[in-house]
Amino acid sequence: QVQLVESGGGLVQAGGSLRLSCAASSSIGSINAMGWYRQAPGKQRELVASITSGGNTNYANSVKGRFTISRDKNTVYLQMNSLKPEDTAVYYCNADLQITRWSTSNYWGQGTQVTVSS
Repeated sequence: QVQLVESGGGLVQAGGSLRLSCAASSSIGSINAMGWYRQAPGKQRELVASITSGGNTNYANSVKGRFTISRDKNTVYLQMNSLKPEDTAVYYCNADLQITRWSTSNYWGQGTQVTVSS
């Protein structure tokens, strides 16, 4: 019905780059906004970046100027440059689905580990 498949995580040194990818598919509704969240050990999950179907983007202040979110239909990417150790977290892809004209629902990917060493 709905599936979000993430890839691109890994281990990099501080200052390095990674590109995350999330391919979404849905048979129950169209996909509106998509985004990336992250959760570090002992911390709450937080929004990293989001992008609407129209291409409008939003970024957490902590990643502005370093990360770039982009989208190709139902595949969303997160280009992560100038990585810092504090970026270490499990990154989750999120998709907002339009089920009906008045109803939406959120779905999550399985998460991909990003580890940045100092």
